[in-house]
Amino acid sequence: MNNTYDWYAQLIKPSWAPPSWLFGPIWSVLYVIIAISYGMVFWLAIQKKITWLVVLPFALNLLFNVIFTPLQFGLRSNILASIDILFILATLIWAMIAIYPHMRWITYAQIPYLLWVCIATVLQFTVTYLNFK
Repeated sequence: MNNTYDWYAQLIKPSWAPPSWLFGPIWSVLYVIIAISYGMVFWLAIQKKITWLVVLPFALNLLFNVIFTPLQFGLRSNILASIDILFILATLIWAMIAIYPHMRWITYAQIPYLLWVCIATVLQFTVTYLNFK
């Protein structure tokens, strides 16, 4: 784990990059929002109040979110992490659109997640560019 921290600490980052200590608290809040809202989406599908097609972007978003850390920090691949974060962003937008007609509050609850993913996407692409070899 220490090698991973050392590796990331040595990467060139833009001056506007959030401090590393901020990521934990932000993701902790976002994971609570994700757990509640995504849990509701899956519950609605189990109750057959929405189709599994509406659930699909939520499930894909979770998958892409889970594999980001192994790609970025396990494989130490900024390029793969950049591709993955685009999938995170795309599936999040898709999910927000898909659930809107059924449960608007779930769409609105995703706004902080969407804002953070937008910042994280720009940051990831900037770090990838600055460290491209």
